[in-house]
Amino acid sequence: MIHSDMDTRFMAAALALGRRGLGLCAPNPAVGAIIVKDDAILARGWTKPGGRPHAETEALRAAADQARGATLYVSLEPCSHHGRTPPCTDAIIAAGVERVVFAADDSDPRARGRATQVLVGAGIEVTRGVLAEEARRAHLGHFLRVTEGRPMVTLKLALTADFYAAASARDPQLIVTGKPATGLVHLMRAMHDAVMVGIGTILADDPLLNVRLPGLEDRRPLRVVLDSDLRLPSSTRLAATAAMSPTLTIAGEGAAEEREARLREAQVEVVYAPRDKTGFVDLGGALRLLGERGLTRVFCEGGPSVAAALIGQGLADEVIIFLAPEPLERKGVLGLDSTAAKLLDDPEHYRIVETRMTGADRLTRHERVV
Repeated sequence: MIHSDMDTRFMAAALALGRRGLGLCAPNPAVGAIIVKDDAILARGWTKPGGRPHAETEALRAAADQARGATLYVSLEPCSHHGRTPPCTDAIIAAGVERVVFAADDSDPRARGRATQVLVGAGIEVTRGVLAEEARRAHLGHFLRVTEGRPMVTLKLALTADFYAAASARDPQLIVTGKPATGLVHLMRAMHDAVMVGIGTILADDPLLNVRLPGLEDRRPLRVVLDSDLRLPSSTRLAATAAMSPTLTIAGEGAAEEREARLREAQVEVVYAPRDKTGFVDLGGALRLLGERGLTRVFCEGGPSVAAALIGQGLADEVIIFLAPEPLERKGVLGLDSTAAKLLDDPEHYRIVETRMTGADRLTRHERVV
């Protein structure tokens, strides 16, 4: 369906506005809403931390009486069911909005398609599907949690020009990318509900996995370690800071109980997931555990084994690769094995949607084909 330039322009603004809630509003989607009258934006709203208030009611509150006779643009179908808050459709009707334009139908069976029926029944004009594909990507974590019980996964890899993620075990710790890319990674962390790594990355690099950007110090995404046999040392920076930043270890069923007790003493939460046929934590099961906690967006920073498994199992929904200008030129650890690399290059599985420079490093973003 072809939509007007005006509808497309205002919906793009609503989608951009909704990004302000990323990493803050789980388990609810990060929705944006704007109210327009006579081609001018009267008010804006986006989903607030914790998922409430919703974007629509925030915009309506800001517009007050000016909402009467106006058009509401919203990036996701307004809720029409009673949850912890009354339906947004009730607020829209009460405000006297004349027209509602939304981008994508909600995947929640309690809501899907009902908003149109309710609003049209109240005499409000409804237009659906404006920038629907963009909205589907923006709200993918919400959709996957509702339909598959798991959050979306953004996989990040930093590689040398010859595609190594790390040097050999005897080499000093390898710093692959420059400061602009590092700053962008911290921003990406802030826009997700959790940052996830495998235990190998912890043992090799001892990362903090927090957000260290001015103005975003209060962002504390859940730090998640895939640790089949509970090898996480209590001496790591992750364990030492667990009292200040929430930290979760996902172990394989049957891991040693005494190791669990040691981690719990350090205030690291431990949960268990089934093991796969190789004995490691089953990634699908681990992600479903995170979905049950209400998480919708997970930022995975590796390492290579976890990355290959996520791509191979179709669980990496976005893959972001930072490619440094300099090669390693010696033996190291490849960022992806040949099987995962072929899948990433296969247009039936992934497509490249963005390529740009971040300082001296080249960023390439792949999206899983669904």
